[in-house]
Amino acid sequence: MTITIAAPAHRIVALAPSITELVFAAGAGANLIGVPRFSDFPVAAKLIAPIGDASRIDLERVLSLRPDLVVAWKTGNHAADFERLEQLGFTVFVAEPATLPAIPRLLRAIGALAGKDAAAEKSAVEFERGIAALTAQYRNRAPVRVFYEIWHAPMMTVSGGHLISDVITLCGGRNVFSAAPVLTPIVSLESVMAAQPHVVLGGSSATTPEAFVAPWLRDKRYAGLRNVRALFVDPDYIQRQTPRVLQGARIVCEHLEQVRSGRANR
Repeated sequence: MTITIAAPAHRIVALAPSITELVFAAGAGANLIGVPRFSDFPVAAKLIAPIGDASRIDLERVLSLRPDLVVAWKTGNHAADFERLEQLGFTVFVAEPATLPAIPRLLRAIGALAGKDAAAEKSAVEFERGIAALTAQYRNRAPVRVFYEIWHAPMMTVSGGHLISDVITLCGGRNVFSAAPVLTPIVSLESVMAAQPHVVLGGSSATTPEAFVAPWLRDKRYAGLRNVRALFVDPDYIQRQTPRVLQGARIVCEHLEQVRSGRANR
């Protein structure tokens, strides 16, 4: 999405916690005047005025803040909310980094809109260098079949169009539901077994590695899951589309190496 503004944005409202984090990473955190609930990173975000939930924005509160830029989350916010803000004359930038290269592009875009080009460029380059290093390290590794769980009940995963799938591919993994027709499909345990993953990754419906692994240990009673490992990934590092995905990618790559090592030693 391309937008233009007459002057750098000094009053920014973010409509999702991931957007809040991106604005801070682009060097424009001091320009934020409104953020949604669960905007908890960095710590300074907790001190900014709340404007509702990402899925239920308090439009009256946003209007009262008189922002000169609103940054929305394409698939997380209700389109009617940011479209209404546009109709009322506010400048709205709709963001959705669906791939790893999209994150530094978005950092640069936010930096340009806020007049923070240098800070945004620094963050973008740091992210790109980290991803390039992982790519060089893992591009030729033996493939590992991955089921990524973003929720357990109902069981939900990601298709090949999701940023998480991009991370799996970066690490030499193969998302077993990459061909799913929707971004975050609900799947059955039977379909997971039929997909024959080597490992289950995730963590959103659990707060500790032990809590994430527990139901999959119980499911080892099924022959199709007997040799499948379950490994925890902090959702803040991979399910938020921000520069912290680099940390998540490092964890995913390390997990897949554990799986490769375990298979090689059998």
